[in-house]
Amino acid sequence: MPETEPPDTAAEPAARHVSGFVSILGRPNAGKSTLLNALVGTKLAIVAGKPQTTRTLIQGVLTRPGAQIVLLDTPGIHKPDTLFNRRMIETIREALEQRDVLLYMADSTVPFGAADAEALELLGRPSTPTLLVLNKIDRLGHKARLLPLIEQYRTVREFAEYLPLSALKGEGLEALREAIVARLPEGPAYFPPDHITDQPERFLAAELIREKILAVTHQEVPHAVAVLVEEWKETPKLTRISATIYVERQGQKAILIGAGGATLKQVGTLARLEIERMSGCHVFLELYVKVRPRWRESPQFLDQLDWRSMTRQ
Repeated sequence: MPETEPPDTAAEPAARHVSGFVSILGRPNAGKSTLLNALVGTKLAIVAGKPQTTRTLIQGVLTRPGAQIVLLDTPGIHKPDTLFNRRMIETIREALEQRDVLLYMADSTVPFGAADAEALELLGRPSTPTLLVLNKIDRLGHKARLLPLIEQYRTVREFAEYLPLSALKGEGLEALREAIVARLPEGPAYFPPDHITDQPERFLAAELIREKILAVTHQEVPHAVAVLVEEWKETPKLTRISATIYVERQGQKAILIGAGGATLKQVGTLARLEIERMSGCHVFLELYVKVRPRWRESPQFLDQLDWRSMTRQ
C-alpha cells in the first residue's frame, strides 16, 4: 500500500487586519457630512447648504473585510467670533490629535483663496498622512480645472495623495476607501461589525430637527438655533419625543413658528418622518420654541448641547 504524507497541521497565518481613526476636515460647505454618510452608507450627519451645519464631532464606523475605519466628521473651519464658535475650533483641534489619517476636504468648484490658506494654517504640519479630497467634481464643467487647483493647494502644503470625487454621486469613493486602508496600521477592530456610531438616538433626533429648521427657515435663523430633546419615552408601539428649539430673539421665534404655526408644523412633520426612518418605529413629536438670549455665550447651556451629556441621562 503506498505511503501517504500526513496532513499539514501547521496553522494558517492570520489574515492581515488594519484599523484606525480618520478625521474629515475642511472649510464650511465642502461636503464633509455628505462624505461621512456616503462612506458609512447611512445618514449620521445632517446636511444643509449653510455654514456651521455640523457643530461637533460625528463618528461613523466603516467595517469591511480586513479593515475597520473610524471616521470623524468635524465642524467647518471658520473664524471663532463667539464662545460657541471657539468651542467648535477646539473640536477641530481635538480631531487632529492621535489620528491615523487626515482627510482635508475642499470644494473643487470654488477657487483657492485666502480663507483656504488660513484653514490649512490651522491644520499645521501634522506628521499624520493627510489626503486632499477635492469634492463636487460632478459640478465641474471640465475636469482639467482640477490641475491648477491642486497646484494652488500644493504651493501651501504637500499632501500624501490628491483624490477627486463626488460624495453626493458616489464617484471616487472606492479609491478614497482604498487610499485610507493603505495607510492604516495593523490592528484589531475597535467596534463590533454592526456598530455604526456612538451618538445617542436623542442627539441624532435633535440634529434631524435642526436639519429641517435649516431647510425651511430664513438666513438669519440657522446660526441662532439650538435643539434639546427634553423627553424620550419608548413603548412597544410608539416613541414619544418632546424637544425644545432655542433661539436668541423674539423675531427669530416668530419666523420659526410662522403664520398660524405653519412653519413649526412643517419642521415637525419633516423631522418626525426622518426620525421614524432612523428608529424604525412610530414617533409622536412635540416641539416648543423658547427665546434664550446669547445662548452661544453661555458655557452652561453649551454643556447641555454636548451629546456626551445625553449619554448620562
